[in-house]
This record gives sequence, C-alpha cells and structure tokens, in this order.
Amino acid sequence: MHYVADSPGVGKTHLAVALAEAAIRAGQAAYFMTAHDLVDDLGRAYREGRLERRLKVYLAPKVLVIDEMGYLPLDELGATIFFQLVSARYERGSIILTSNKSYGDWGGIFGDAIIATAILDRLLHHSTTINIRGESYRLKDRRRAGLLTRPEAQQEGGADSAVTAALNSAKKRSRS
Repeated sequence: MHYVADSPGVGKTHLAVALAEAAIRAGQAAYFMTAHDLVDDLGRAYREGRLERRLKVYLAPKVLVIDEMGYLPLDELGATIFFQLVSARYERGSIILTSNKSYGDWGGIFGDAIIATAILDRLLHHSTTINIRGESYRLKDRRRAGLLTRPEAQQEGGADSAVTAALNSAKKRSRS
C-alpha cells in the first residue's frame, strides 16, 4: 500500500497510475477511481440495497487506486462505506491513495476523528508513505510559456499573486 501526498500538480496521480500499470504488467488486476466517484458509487449501491455486491468490484483487483482523497469531505454514510471498503481490503489487496491532505487533516475529511483514526490505522499498517514536494508541473509550464510571472516579481492583488499565495499557503500547511 502506498500513500502519496503533497501540493496539487506535482505528479501524485501520475505516480499512482504508473504503479498500477506496473502491477498490470506483472499480471495483477488494478482498478482506478477518484475517491469522490468511489464513495458516490458505493453510496448509490447502499441506497439500492446492493452494497455487498458492489463492494466486490472494489475488492477483486490486487491493486485499487483511490485518487484525490480529501478534495471533498465525506458525509457520515460516505465515511462509513469508505471504512468498510478499507477494512475489507485490509491485508488482502493493496490500496494506492493520493491526497493533498496530511494525516492530521483526515478527521475533517471523514467528519469524525475516530473513524479517520480507524481508517488510517488500517491504511498505514504495512504501508509506504511518499511525500512529493515541489511546484505544480502545470504552473511551471505556464511560467515557462511566459503566462505566469515568477513569485518574486508579482504585485499584490493580481491573479498570478493569488495563485502563488494559495500554493505557498498549501506548502506551508503541508510542512507543519
């Protein structure tokens, strides 16, 4: 199990997909889903009375990639269903999870520090955490093309300075 975290645009999803592709080349099944779509799908299955059957889709592959964990908070049902999935996969199949949120922020994702702790307990056992630091590849490309100025050359109030301020704030939060 791998957990990849840091700022947006630094290659978390790219790395997760590459690991899944390596698993496929080694003869293992892999499945990719955003956290939001995964929880929506399982929530719909729960409401329709077919959660157990739908969970099997996510339990079957050797590698399950869950992308963008924490971009949107989960409601109580979503948190409970996510816990069920992680518990069911625990020590049976790998989960590659990408997020911009540090572990300390997971109580806010799940709306409950206890369920967040239970999920992290299972995810972090036997896991490798990879922190990717750096500037967004997309912003670097825009800067190279002259469409975005360097942070030190920006004036307050402009769109470029707002983007840079948000990125710098996110970087500071991730370091603490």
